[in-house]
Amino acid sequence: MSFPAPPAMMGYDRTTAMFSPDGRLFQVEYAMEAAKRGWTMIGIRAVDGVVIVAEKRKTSRLIDIDHLDKIYLVDTHIGAGFVGFGSDGRILIDYARLIAVQHKLVYGEAIGTEYLTKQVCDLMQIYTQHGGVRPFGVTLMIVGVDDNGPRLFVAEPSGQYIGYKAHGLGQGGLQVVEILQKEYKDEIKLDEAVMLGLSALSRIGETKLTPESVEIGLADTKTRVFRKLSREEISTLLEKLVQKKNE
Repeated sequence: MSFPAPPAMMGYDRTTAMFSPDGRLFQVEYAMEAAKRGWTMIGIRAVDGVVIVAEKRKTSRLIDIDHLDKIYLVDTHIGAGFVGFGSDGRILIDYARLIAVQHKLVYGEAIGTEYLTKQVCDLMQIYTQHGGVRPFGVTLMIVGVDDNGPRLFVAEPSGQYIGYKAHGLGQGGLQVVEILQKEYKDEIKLDEAVMLGLSALSRIGETKLTPESVEIGLADTKTRVFRKLSREEISTLLEKLVQKKNE
């Protein structure tokens, strides 16, 4: 009795420490696919600040969505969000906070956004080259304002990070990127960037945006403080978005 030949990838997707014959790490690719299943997140860098707009979905009427965070404060001037496995994202956010505090204690100054991103990515990369562990199933979006101005970085499960002017992640990420490529301008202001992010999210979402289903975090170059907008502020912005569409 003969059996069909096993697929070429068989065995190579059982560990992160082995390349396939065509140079692929399947476990890392699987982690990237897991991140793509997350709820949509949008980051936009403006001339005077940077913003993250994140979608939240109430998958059950019993869920208290007020305690479901997608955007986090890392340091006074840095914020971050993630798409993918929530538990993995929480661990990396806590690690980023620890790195930021240690840097401030040792050097007496706030950590740079890119340097913090690099430190987190170093940890993510370690989990792609050892047996017995798996890559983090999240993609991080890290934003901040430092001596180099507004910064926006995306950290992938592979440990690679890339700087962006604007980007979209999650289930609607590809659609968001298409919108941003058409409507983003290098001279965009922070308030315009916030509205662009909300507009893009409203066009790709399956349900109507509400103050409960959206999170917004931003930092401006004047104060260098990252903060999350209140539900009242988001409600005002959504009303403004509706008025703009009706004009």
